[in-house]
Amino acid sequence: MAIDAPSPHLDNQRGQANLTMALALVIIVVGGIWIWNHLDFDTQDFIVDEVVPVLFLAVALTLITWVNVRKIKRAKHKKKRRTLLLQKFSGEKAPRKRFDLASQLIELNEYQLEGLENVATDMAEVFLYTFKRSLGDKQHRFRGMAASYLGVVQHRESIPLLIKALEDDHAYVRGCAALALGRMRATEAKAKLEYTMKEDWDQTVRSRSREAVERMS
Repeated sequence: MAIDAPSPHLDNQRGQANLTMALALVIIVVGGIWIWNHLDFDTQDFIVDEVVPVLFLAVALTLITWVNVRKIKRAKHKKKRRTLLLQKFSGEKAPRKRFDLASQLIELNEYQLEGLENVATDMAEVFLYTFKRSLGDKQHRFRGMAASYLGVVQHRESIPLLIKALEDDHAYVRGCAALALGRMRATEAKAKLEYTMKEDWDQTVRSRSREAVERMS
């Protein structure tokens, strides 16, 4: 399907609007300088000593309020979105769709378990299923994502599987396994991670392994 090209008329309107705004800004600045230069010294001192601090405080308070309001709105939107995804996840039966929904929940929740505790076990089952079924070269990204997410939901029963995944043929999977083990502070994997952080040929795997070991200190 062809993508419509931007309308030249619309581009002209935007250009004119930008030019008008720039011209208005120049007029305001020039006008402000002219007015300032024609004020007497007492008025200038009054503005500098009394008006400017009040304006600065007002702008600061307005900015703080605006930032806090945006944070509250984002938090509400995030909570609403998470609730909707949780409902879809609970009602979905297809393994791949459940994996997609669980992945969206993990990303929306910024890779934190808080707020997902009630479905952590169900999500872990989905990730384990995906990890075990995503075999071969073409499936390695799903295998790696599943390994990483097992660390987010703190599924300690999967630690032996993740330790074995440090020997996966794909560096992406090995790096994700190291990341998951670090998230769980899996001390039983420390020796293996110390080996991979020195001997693995991939720099990302070495780095992830080192970070995981540091988390256990």
